[in-house]
Amino acid sequence: QVQLVESGGGSVQAGGSLTLSCAASSYTYRSTCMTWFRQAPGKEREWVATIYTSGGATIYADSVKGRFSISQDNAKNTVYLQMNSLKPEDTAMYYCADATTLGQCFTRNFPYWGQGTQVTVSA
Repeated sequence: QVQLVESGGGSVQAGGSLTLSCAASSYTYRSTCMTWFRQAPGKEREWVATIYTSGGATIYADSVKGRFSISQDNAKNTVYLQMNSLKPEDTAMYYCADATTLGQCFTRNFPYWGQGTQVTVSA
């Protein structure tokens, strides 16, 4: 069973930066895409960004486009989320998720999830 472990969360002031990491403990399957979601208190979970493992194509939610960047280090089984120009509305628990099929990627129905890392942005 693969474990996804997020790290790098914390508290920053608006305009600051953070880099989140999501490390997979071991792979017993072929990862297809890795994705970051976030969930703020009282709100629904929001998709943030996806990177396709093969080829490295990336897509972003409009709310973070131009400010966040998702990348991967396949040798380390790790995905990163570089977050710049942070805003108070970026405050949320951030989760990474992994898929084994393109169908799961396209429908955002992920079988593997991390425990989350908290990001708090103060005004």
